[in-house]
Amino acid sequence: MLLTIDLDSEVPIYQQIRDRVVEAIADGELVEGSALPSTRQLAADLAINFHTVNKAYDLLRQQGVIRINRKSGAVVRRDAGSGPAEAGFADEWQVRLRTLLAEAAVHGLGADEALQRCGEVLGSFGTKKGTPA
Repeated sequence: MLLTIDLDSEVPIYQQIRDRVVEAIADGELVEGSALPSTRQLAADLAINFHTVNKAYDLLRQQGVIRINRKSGAVVRRDAGSGPAEAGFADEWQVRLRTLLAEAAVHGLGADEALQRCGEVLGSFGTKKGTPA
């Protein structure tokens, strides 16, 4: 998994790490059982503080995306689309979706274009990069 972060972004680094891991799972680059780099290794690779990586991993653990074990380290907990969402996930996700759609509306993005873009993004998941859907 190639993880890229933008040190100049307004998005906190731990959130960028969390987002890239979730995207890699949705893209099929990481599957259930895939090991993630240790917090210290990833921090060294990205030249950031390991506490930042630890915060990202803890967030992923809280959200049920990874499990953390003393022996195996951080491991992907489930494949994208591997069954029904956990209880309460859809409601929590809708709250975040509302904020994203509010941002789109504030910046003048119409409903049709927002739906089109949502469809394009959803359609892009589940395929490895460079592999046709």
